[in-house]
Amino acid sequence: MMMSAREYAWTILQRVLLENGYANLLLRSMPKEYSRSDRNLITEIVYGTLRNKSMLEFQRKDLVKGRLRPRTAVLLDMSVYQILYLSRIPAYAVIDEAVSLAQKKEKGFVNAVLRAIAKRGEVKPEQDGSLETLAIETSHPLFLLKLWTAHYGRETAEAIAKHSQQRPKMYGRLNTLKCRKEELDDPGITWLGETCFACDGVLSETEWFQEGKVLIQDRSSQMVVELLDAHAGMKVLDLCAAPGTKTQQIACMMENRGEITALDLYPERVGLIEQLMEKTGVSIVRCLARDASVLSEEFAEESYDRVLADVPCSGLGDLSHKPEIRFRVSPESIDELAALQKRILNRAAGLLKRGGILVYSTCTLNRKENEAQVLSFLKEHPDYALIREETVFPMAYDSDGFYMAALRKNSQD
Repeated sequence: MMMSAREYAWTILQRVLLENGYANLLLRSMPKEYSRSDRNLITEIVYGTLRNKSMLEFQRKDLVKGRLRPRTAVLLDMSVYQILYLSRIPAYAVIDEAVSLAQKKEKGFVNAVLRAIAKRGEVKPEQDGSLETLAIETSHPLFLLKLWTAHYGRETAEAIAKHSQQRPKMYGRLNTLKCRKEELDDPGITWLGETCFACDGVLSETEWFQEGKVLIQDRSSQMVVELLDAHAGMKVLDLCAAPGTKTQQIACMMENRGEITALDLYPERVGLIEQLMEKTGVSIVRCLARDASVLSEEFAEESYDRVLADVPCSGLGDLSHKPEIRFRVSPESIDELAALQKRILNRAAGLLKRGGILVYSTCTLNRKENEAQVLSFLKEHPDYALIREETVFPMAYDSDGFYMAALRKNSQD
């Protein structure tokens, strides 16, 4: 017997919050037997609970004494989200199902807590203008708000946090190898350039997507590849390529003429690149499972016209798509990532031809992984010069936050 929509949402949330799963991947594998309305409800409950986790916990703070069983805490939070923020669902229906899902010895407790919250409505923290209050209202770790405030100022930090609470906009990109712009005649599509568009519908369910004529790719992500300025006939290295969306965009820029080598650390992720290239009609990509931070002599020095280093990062620009990241990141994990980024960037330095362009990018908002990383690189590699760098804040284009820097290697010693 198939789980109800709410029980399935509870199962996903447990895997995300208690087992370090990723909501987007788990939702992608939802059984097709669920109706469209059930699928929408599951998605709404999962993302809504994750985006508002601290605020939801605040609602029960004075009603719960002692520690909760983790599964029960998740059940309460997802139920509170539905009661307070999903007006189309009657509170009694949410409470009845939560009680039915709770352990026998906790049914009375769950019922009492949820009824009390439904009766009194939303409780807001003290409006004192502090970062502590903002941390609760936007469900961001306090250290993260302090980091953004130190790096970008209080106003920008608050804007980033509030934008992360919104449902992300859907962006797509035309695959120019298989489709012309005129073929995408749909009122739900808004063109933002020759190949970039915003989509009101579910792009993944369209024939265009299924046939590889369009790809789902954030607007900011597309800007990274444009900075690479790749042309037909070039030899390009994509160091951290999976799942291959940027690789495919490079191939389009090159009109599928030339050579692209796409790397990723894990063979299964390399397989994703290969599948995407086949689906989208790309024939110039060679996919390899390699560690970009320690590439061997198989990669000849100064042999690539362009190098893309879209490195692993803390993902702090992508919190609307992946809200669970905010609860997993720490100063220590950022330091580890910064060290890895440095190794990848330094290894990439020698592989670029003189006169070539190296693009370094992250989908995070953190100067340590971004501007400071590039500044350190330039000090250690005087044969490189900065052409352009840009931090794209999520509220600027209603897209993901990104950092990108284009570096040119001097033509002569």
